[in-house]
Amino acid sequence: MKPAQTHKDENSMSRPQIVSREEWQRVRDQLLVKEKAATRARDALGAERRRLPMVRIEKDYVFEGPDGKVSLPDLFEGRRQLIIYHFMFAPDVDGWPSAGCPGCSMVVDNIGHLAHLHARDTSLALVSRAPLANLESYKQRMGWSVPWFSSAGTDFNDDFGVTNAEGENFGLSVFLREGDSVCHTYFTTARGVEALDSNFTLLDMTPFGRQEEWEDSPAGWPQTPPYEWWRRHDEY
Repeated sequence: MKPAQTHKDENSMSRPQIVSREEWQRVRDQLLVKEKAATRARDALGAERRRLPMVRIEKDYVFEGPDGKVSLPDLFEGRRQLIIYHFMFAPDVDGWPSAGCPGCSMVVDNIGHLAHLHARDTSLALVSRAPLANLESYKQRMGWSVPWFSSAGTDFNDDFGVTNAEGENFGLSVFLREGDSVCHTYFTTARGVEALDSNFTLLDMTPFGRQEEWEDSPAGWPQTPPYEWWRRHDEY
């Protein structure tokens, strides 16, 4: 079923002013100053993030992958850095669902070719609580090639705070490996994961934006509740 759309009569929209190319360039240049400041602020955050203290992983986690049992160091595939996306795919009251979280699915849809990460000594993998057979089936349905491992039967999700008494959550963890020693260097969730969502980055550049109710947009711009419009890519 397609999500409901909010359509406004064009006459009811508070459109931005139509101006000459010269006036547009003047105002665009003013915004560019702010955009460059935001870029520099993001660079400063990155520098601070690279200097965060680390936590050594003492527990021996064992995951299940397409080739059998693997350890956390194995997920690095010989590289020094590892990014794990904690994908929400877990049991419900009727047993194991056959499909993963729509929001997490949209995130993975936006992950590009991993060769570029590999060139920087970095691996990326998905980890979920669902049994491997469910992950493999859903991965085939979605047409993904990102490595995906099951943490079923381990404390991994609990230890990293993405499974708790309230249920499942998503997140992004980063690890650094020195020989057989692995350290946890970074974690983010909620809107911190938006860095993976290129569709949001692109929509943010459009006049309508993400078209979600929380956005500050001109009156009459199309908007719907967040989350509710998201679908798996084969369900729109």
